[in-house]
Amino acid sequence: MIEIKSFTFNPFMENTYLLFDETKECIVVDPGCYENHEKQELTEFISNKELKVVQLLNTHCHIDHVLGNQFIKDTYGVELAIHPSDTPTLKSVEVYAPQYGFPNYQTNVAESFLEEGNKIRFGNSELEILFVPGHAPGHVAFFNQKQQMLVSGDVLFQNSIGRTDLPGGDFDTLINSIQQKLFPLGDEITVYAGHGPTTTIGHEKHHNPFCAVK
Repeated sequence: MIEIKSFTFNPFMENTYLLFDETKECIVVDPGCYENHEKQELTEFISNKELKVVQLLNTHCHIDHVLGNQFIKDTYGVELAIHPSDTPTLKSVEVYAPQYGFPNYQTNVAESFLEEGNKIRFGNSELEILFVPGHAPGHVAFFNQKQQMLVSGDVLFQNSIGRTDLPGGDFDTLINSIQQKLFPLGDEITVYAGHGPTTTIGHEKHHNPFCAVK
């Protein structure tokens, strides 16, 4: 049984997720921790729960989702996995990080890549990789049918969607990702978004002003 723990980090109020099960193997998704107290909050939870971090994943590579990548790699000795199409997105962060108020951002690179249809396995659990571009060119989401849960990154929010005015973003592509990839998963699916509270596919399918299906 997968347990999920969320943390809200950095000025962008980004949601960082830990997913773990009864084996205590744990994956870190989108570590946004930058300040020391944020890093301490994350590591203390991992230590107190006696978790073993085995993977580091990015749903996409905008700055608010990758600030803690190198810290996690250094602390737990894990490699970073992203979708290959978001490699330029990650590379660009080092250029603009100081202008966004993060002068101590640690440049990092991915060691492996995520492809749609493949599985993320940890402990007794697995997640399906979904390719859902539009907010970022290499955006992915992580889905578990058995527990009806989706880690959506910045594709779908409660009553909103990811912005599409950043490099590599495209509104029509994003709406297609939501309606063709996420909505068919089922109304009961809980969505763990990259910002804000959780929601459900059913709520967004029927009430989201940007992408509801009538």
